[in-house]
Amino acid sequence: MGATRDMRAIKNIKQSGHGRRRAGFTLLEILIAMFIFAVIVTTIFGSYRAVFSTIGPMNEGIKTYEMALNGLNRISVDLQSMVIAWPPRYTVPDFNSRPDPYRIQGDTEHTGGTDFPRLRFTSLAHISFQNKPEEDIAEIVYYVRPSGEDTTFVIKRSDRLEPYPTSDEKGEESNDPVLSEQVKSLTFKYYDHNGAVHERWDSESHEFEYATPVAIDITLELEDKGGTHLFHTIVKLPLVRKPKK
Repeated sequence: MGATRDMRAIKNIKQSGHGRRRAGFTLLEILIAMFIFAVIVTTIFGSYRAVFSTIGPMNEGIKTYEMALNGLNRISVDLQSMVIAWPPRYTVPDFNSRPDPYRIQGDTEHTGGTDFPRLRFTSLAHISFQNKPEEDIAEIVYYVRPSGEDTTFVIKRSDRLEPYPTSDEKGEESNDPVLSEQVKSLTFKYYDHNGAVHERWDSESHEFEYATPVAIDITLELEDKGGTHLFHTIVKLPLVRKPKK
């Protein structure tokens, strides 16, 4: 019986010693665990780098969208507050008569090696930069100039109260605020009373029967690091002068 008890004790000691050895980790197991951990950490931080690298273009896209939205909204507000001359105050101009101060002119000018539209009209949406508010009819002119930094352009907005400068006196362009930057292209299209589309307009011209357009189509193309983006809107004019035969 004593011998049996001794054998059982020895067996238990061996088993307990074996269990203690299995409770630890071998050097190989530790190296494998460190390798797996390194792979996981590398994958996680690689994903973060990929996410962070997209934040720049994303912010650039948001900035471009906001700039286009603000620009088109400003043009829309100006056009929806347009002022035109009505008969009998308005009469068909004679050969030597002065042009109508409330005329609408949409033409093209060459700047920076590219043709861009120029739109001139009058509006009640004057923006005053003085300390006191000024309410009057302003001459609004939208035109494009080179940005001076890259191949893109800027849209500038001229806003002047009477007396309006003549065609030979466009004013100090350097003082005109920039409406949109990163401009690749800008187009204005004019709808007449029959629904026909024109690339230009002159409400003082017999070609357009001394009428004003009923709507103006605006397409703006901006460029950022993500590529080029097109923005489009159509503004229906609140006041129109019908053709005079």
